[in-house]
Amino acid sequence: MSKYKTAAKDKVPPIQKFAFGAGHLVNNLLPGALGVFMFFLLTAFGMDPFLAGLLGGLPRIFDAITDPIMGFISDNTKSKYGRRRPYIFAGAILSGILFAVLWQLDAENSQSYNFWYFLIFSMIYLIGNTIFSTPLIGLGYEMTSDYNERTRLMAFSQTMGQIAWMIVPWFWVLIADPDLFNTQAEGVRKLSIVVGACCIVLGVLPAIFCRGIDAANMENRKEITFSTLFSNLKDLLKGIIQVSKNKPFMKLCGATFLVFNGFQMVASFSYFIIVFYMFNGDYGLAGNWPAWFSTISAFVTAFLVIPVISWMSNKFGKRRAFIYSTLISIIGYILKWWGFNPGNPWLMFIPIPLMAFGIGGLFTLMMSMTADVCDLDELNNGMPRKEGTFGAIYWWMVKLGQAIALVLGGLVLKLIGFDQNTTTQTVETLTNLRIADIIVPAATAALAIWVMRSYSLTEERAHEIKEQLIARRGEL
Repeated sequence: MSKYKTAAKDKVPPIQKFAFGAGHLVNNLLPGALGVFMFFLLTAFGMDPFLAGLLGGLPRIFDAITDPIMGFISDNTKSKYGRRRPYIFAGAILSGILFAVLWQLDAENSQSYNFWYFLIFSMIYLIGNTIFSTPLIGLGYEMTSDYNERTRLMAFSQTMGQIAWMIVPWFWVLIADPDLFNTQAEGVRKLSIVVGACCIVLGVLPAIFCRGIDAANMENRKEITFSTLFSNLKDLLKGIIQVSKNKPFMKLCGATFLVFNGFQMVASFSYFIIVFYMFNGDYGLAGNWPAWFSTISAFVTAFLVIPVISWMSNKFGKRRAFIYSTLISIIGYILKWWGFNPGNPWLMFIPIPLMAFGIGGLFTLMMSMTADVCDLDELNNGMPRKEGTFGAIYWWMVKLGQAIALVLGGLVLKLIGFDQNTTTQTVETLTNLRIADIIVPAATAALAIWVMRSYSLTEERAHEIKEQLIARRGEL
């Protein structure tokens, strides 16, 4: 158990935790809805699969460029409202409006028109989303300087973020329901407006209620103007190099890449196993089982696993909590072999509480630990603090892993002989699919444990750094 007591001034008030959590709900709802809606580019708007793949991949490259730039800008911003909050407020509004505009497609338009419309507005939407998301992540890292309060804050925000994943699977059902919408295209257009409006309302809350570090006297911030654009790019590159030399942070990035990449590679496999193995390719019989599987997973992660993760962190420290939770998830992955049972579909829910420790522990602990390494960076490299840059690079790595996982996941399906044009797969294909569904995430999780075995930023070291920073800043 932690021997340090959180000071009253370091505790984040409940209203701020809720507002920050609302921001994370938006941060999960937008990409979750985007992923579901992308499927309907094929079925509702008749997009060629290759072009749809380009629309999924090309914007990610653009996103990878804008994230570090936005992180640098928010790190160096001077405003009476703080470094992050003005961007979060504007970005929430832009994200919601542009998400709705993005999906105002018409199946009657030519494929070429819809392709270029979607590609251009994807780029614009991602700029708005980056303006919101990157400062939001940076704000979370600076809302408290306490080692354990950081975990509690991230645990609460991740719990609220999981609500999005309880909702998103049902978008499939709503859009395809002929009683709600005349066509799938109409369903996409109207539901995107609802999603966008919700994201605006929830997204502005962190800007209104949350408070970050007092940056009024923060030294060495760069001037953000067009005339300093070239020198700013040099400073940005210098900051990225400094971040990349932070060994504890690079371990966090490596472990996250492995766990999340392994999870994402097989994320769709559960759907295929339910439909093709448990229900022999009959989509009617499969019904809402895949949606319930995803929703129950998110519910268990939010309200059972994340609170346990927070307790484990306080009891054993963040590194050991990550190792223990990842080991538990490996057991859950193995149990899927018996859980996906054609004779009793209810058994599929048994491994969920154990598997949920993987992703539930990952982002709760990694985001808390990233806040710790921001302190280490200030100690080693001085002001300004680079929460925005750290957050941008961390999430750039997550997005890179996701893109690679989508490609590798498709490759695995091809190698095992999965045939998307038939409703009946061979016994060998289904067996190999089930094996891959277990081996891939279990192996990458084991590698992540190996990466984190020597993570050195303990609670004691974090408190030493905090005391040194307080003395350096001349704070009481």
